Amino acid sequence: MLVNAKLRYLRMSPKKVRLVINLIRGLKVEEAINQLNFLNKLAKRPVLKLLNSAISNAENNFSLKRNNLFIKEIRVDEAGRLKRWQPKAHGRATPIHKKMSHVIIVLDELVPTKAKAKLKAKAPKAVKPLKVSSLEEIKKAPLSEKVQAKKESVPKEHEKEIDKEIVDVRMEGKHRHKQQEEKRLMKKSKGFIKKIFSRKAG
Repeated sequence: MLVNAKLRYLRMSPKKVRLVINLIRGLKVEEAINQLNFLNKLAKRPVLKLLNSAISNAENNFSLKRNNLFIKEIRVDEAGRLKRWQPKAHGRATPIHKKMSHVIIVLDELVPTKAKAKLKAKAPKAVKPLKVSSLEEIKKAPLSEKVQAKKESVPKEHEKEIDKEIVDVRMEGKHRHKQQEEKRLMKKSKGFIKKIFSRKAG
């Protein structure tokens, strides 16, 4: 069974990474780890990290044994470039291209084994639809005790209070007070001449 792992946008040129991956292509997993541990190259760290990630994918996701794995394929592809400028003499500048790379590794088994099927979660059982009775059957059906209790008659003590309007005193503004209403009516009753010769006027 093939197991993949990818490292994208590594800030290192593909040429430098290829010097490392060419040493471990086709080796067993343990041999490749030993080779990388004693290698004096800066690109060995991300490659070793990627190899360990691929091994953990094989062990945890597919239940494969570590001793039965080898590197079937490993390659480096060029990613994007970062464009920068290098200052030169006489006020000139030359462009710099900082290359990036994608590393892809594929592991396979030395002795093929049957992959263990993952347990599928059981789907919830479908609920059967309820049968809706016709309107005539609903009308003929007896009412429950709760519905009948709601339809009981109101006691005589509270019959008088049913038709009364509920007035909230807090909602009455100061202009709706009785005294204010009387004053307002008195002002309206004054004639037009008294308004002209009032004390407040000029």
